[in-house]
Amino acid sequence: QVQLVESGGGLVQPGGSLTLSCAASGSIRSVNDMAWFRQAPGKQREFVGRVTHGSSTNYADSVNGRFTISRDNSKNTMYLQMNTLKLEDTAVYYCNAKILGRGIEYNKWGQGTQVTVSS
Repeated sequence: QVQLVESGGGLVQPGGSLTLSCAASGSIRSVNDMAWFRQAPGKQREFVGRVTHGSSTNYADSVNGRFTISRDNSKNTMYLQMNTLKLEDTAVYYCNAKILGRGIEYNKWGQGTQVTVSS
């Protein structure tokens, strides 16, 4: 009854920009911390960044200064603005959220969205 859905992935040239969205839906009382992770082919899933309910953020060193995470609590949606994209940013991007439902806190993952940086 609670799910996360990412959108916005695609193909972009090096140096370009892309914005991902992650929307939570279902029987939600509140959405607490939300985060982005990514997994490149042949590599482990890695942390990209996190935003708290109060919009405090922190980022992995590899994306700090290039990526910006924000959220709209009225829409239960988180965004990932990616600028100055590099070839090594190519990965499947996943969102993760701690969601308080009816008497239970879920640790939910989205299905992932592909981001490909290529010339």
